[in-house]
Amino acid sequence: MKSLKHLLTIFSFFALSFSYAQVSVNVNIGTPPAWGPSGYDNARYYYLPDLDTYYDVNTSNYIYVSNGQWIRARSLPRVYRNYDLYNEYKVVLTDYRGDRPYDNYKVHKVKYGKGYKGSPQKTIGQRPGKGNNKHDHDHGPGKDKGHGNGHGKGKH
Repeated sequence: MKSLKHLLTIFSFFALSFSYAQVSVNVNIGTPPAWGPSGYDNARYYYLPDLDTYYDVNTSNYIYVSNGQWIRARSLPRVYRNYDLYNEYKVVLTDYRGDRPYDNYKVHKVKYGKGYKGSPQKTIGQRPGKGNNKHDHDHGPGKDKGHGNGHGKGKH
């Protein structure tokens, strides 16, 4: 009887420990970057055609070729570190669920070559240092040149 009580005590301790561990774990993965395209909350990967690079939203890693190997890194290669990701076109890969988006790289490279622009995109957030002035809009090439009714989704 004493060993049964001892066994129940141990079992209760582990059960209680596991229930606390499950309740207290709160991992915030999959948060898209501010430069990501709005409207794609469940997308895991973006393909950046001008950089031949993927971005994994779940791990916040860029995926690109270095020395002939696909690598994952928290930042872009040095040559692209000053690249403006807010103006870069992002192809949202909605039809891929694995861990190796580059398995389709040959298709992506042909379908979305350098300079590719699909439908107009709005970013989730604003470029740091912009947006404090209500007249601070980007009207660069291909940006809002009077097309549409002037009632966009962004705040002015």
